[in-house]
Amino acid sequence: MVRYIIYRLVAAVPVVIGVTLAVFFMVRLVPGDPIDIMFANQAPPTPEQRAAMRRQMGLDLPIHRQYLKFVADAARGDLGRSFRTQRPVMQEIKTRLPNTLKLTAASLVVAVLIGVSAGVAAATFRGTWIDNASVAVAILGVSIPGFWLGLMAIMLFAVKLGWFPVSGAGTWRHLVLPAFTLGLLSSAILARLTRASMLDALAGDYVRTARAKGLREFWVVMRHALRNALIPVITMLGLQIGGLLSGAFIIESVFGYSGVGLLAVGALQTRDFPLIQGIVLLVALIYVGVNLLVDIIYAVVDPRISYS
Repeated sequence: MVRYIIYRLVAAVPVVIGVTLAVFFMVRLVPGDPIDIMFANQAPPTPEQRAAMRRQMGLDLPIHRQYLKFVADAARGDLGRSFRTQRPVMQEIKTRLPNTLKLTAASLVVAVLIGVSAGVAAATFRGTWIDNASVAVAILGVSIPGFWLGLMAIMLFAVKLGWFPVSGAGTWRHLVLPAFTLGLLSSAILARLTRASMLDALAGDYVRTARAKGLREFWVVMRHALRNALIPVITMLGLQIGGLLSGAFIIESVFGYSGVGLLAVGALQTRDFPLIQGIVLLVALIYVGVNLLVDIIYAVVDPRISYS
């Protein structure tokens, strides 16, 4: 297992390098000069001031030297300074990251509780109204845009009923609506996958044997079928965490939730290169780490799986 983990970490290095290349050059393809955007509502800087600012930001260097400097600094844990606030990028991210992690974790709990439960119920009661309702809701959940669902949740639960605040972060009440919106969208995919995996598991010989031994149906489903059906579900969960992190960018903007996603949107609008690069690099590292963790969980859930 240790050798496998080391191998996966080494294999992740080209992926991270590819991410740094992509984000570094793509953000520079968007038209507009960061200095012009910074002075959009002010008197434009003189040519001398502009040249000094470009030197301070490192924008006077050739593009390849800018990239090499970014990689070298990132390897030391220095992601540079924000163009807009002049604060270290790592410090900017640290102030917002806890909120995004809370949102992602809460959304994952919602997705698992709703998705796995609906999938198990649909497979257990195959062909009944429960199965049909679960499939219909899953298809609907996949089809609904996240920003539309978020706006509808705000109108109903925040504006009309007044149960939750419209926007902001800080208390559990601010977390409910964005977490439910993000988790509900992900639960639709988990429900469909869990149903298909459970149908295969329930048709297995070991399930028929368990029933022949006189075990209660509840324990047959939960202890025998569900555990064997979890492998593809865990795989999807690993992918869903990455999807939740990226989906949080949209949901945080809809709800005005003060997280990394809202920070990234502001950085894109102001062409804050260091901040955008730091956020995307962080999300890529989290995604790689989650996928490694999922592979390790495989061996815990299914003892037949081993890495050598």
